Amino acid sequence: MPEEASEVVGILWAHALPGDALQHITARSQGDRVDLLLYLLTRPADCPSDPVASAHTLIARGHRASPLLSRRYHPLAPDTC
Repeated sequence: MPEEASEVVGILWAHALPGDALQHITARSQGDRVDLLLYLLTRPADCPSDPVASAHTLIARGHRASPLLSRRYHPLAPDTC
């Protein structure tokens, strides 16, 4: 449902913290999943960060806090790469 993608974007924005460096979110729902594209701000060289870890943390935080996400979608699996 297209409106569900918008709801997921709103949930992530509501739970984003300044340290997440989130700039923009695009979402597309397809059947039993929502595909997300997160744009993160570039960090200064003296403040390194892992963008994949930042995105994972934000999505996991939104999943824990949102009844919609926790009821409809599985939590993210830990990154094994």
